[in-house]
Amino acid sequence: MTLRGRFFAATYDRQMTKVENAGLRAWREGLLAGAAGRVLEIGAGTGSNLRLYGPAVESLTLTEPEVPMMRRLERRAREQAPAATVLRAPAEDLPFSDDSFDMAVSTLVLCGVDDQPRALRELRRVLRPGGQLLFIEHVRAADARLARSQDRMNGMNRFMVGCDCNRPTLGSIQDAGFTVTHVEHTTMPKVFKFISPVIVGSATIPAAVPSLDAQLGGGNRS
Repeated sequence: MTLRGRFFAATYDRQMTKVENAGLRAWREGLLAGAAGRVLEIGAGTGSNLRLYGPAVESLTLTEPEVPMMRRLERRAREQAPAATVLRAPAEDLPFSDDSFDMAVSTLVLCGVDDQPRALRELRRVLRPGGQLLFIEHVRAADARLARSQDRMNGMNRFMVGCDCNRPTLGSIQDAGFTVTHVEHTTMPKVFKFISPVIVGSATIPAAVPSLDAQLGGGNRS
């Protein structure tokens, strides 16, 4: 547990207040309005999404790899979502069986994981066929000049907040086998321009292909 990690966890909510009030909270609300069934949220941080899950959510599982964040998440979950399960786990190594969840949620997480492709493969594994991923994520800018600025500033950004602001996250989601069903390219308010490009959207796991027997009406054919 590092001093920087403790400081970041202790000040995170305060640092994000202006951003949340200027539009991030509304994005969260819109994104999670459709959350339902067995839901997994990775990198849940201090629990910013907890109040936004509605009655359609049958079970809520929250993972967080950092101990200082985990402690704050546990306290907030006890107050706001006492039925939720909170586990310490990195997104790259989720301690769940295949096809365990109907939905997964990632908000401002895939920019900071150590191995983004592996984290997405894990999400694909633990989601059932037809399952859905909901996301709000920093991304590399489409504008070449801004993308170059992101590249220049990324080392400092990684040191300060543990986030790579220039990852091609939408492409990584697709490369992991998800089908993007909705995406909005927008900019985060009240932040430096080089970290402002974000995507808000959803993606699905392809549904299981029926076996030949099932397509033909069963295995007892004469």
